[in-house]
Amino acid sequence: MTADPSAAIHAAADAAQRAAGVIAARRRGDDAGAEALLSSFPGEAAKAGAFFVLADLAIALLARASDQSTDEVVQDLTIVLAANVTVPGQH
Repeated sequence: MTADPSAAIHAAADAAQRAAGVIAARRRGDDAGAEALLSSFPGEAAKAGAFFVLADLAIALLARASDQSTDEVVQDLTIVLAANVTVPGQH
């Protein structure tokens, strides 16, 4: 017997929505809400998968909105990330 693909899609969408909720809660300063949502994931793999789906969707939406390719958006994101990395003990 094979697993229902529809159920897997719904589960992934639900997990991605919770991941988005974590980010929204943190952005509005609701650390307790963010922690509660994080603890609702059954494990680290589920958390990673949810945030992967969310990041993939966000990159696709940004590419469409900016009329850029996904590769261009990812390149811009990596530049911003690299520019904002701080190493402890260095300023």
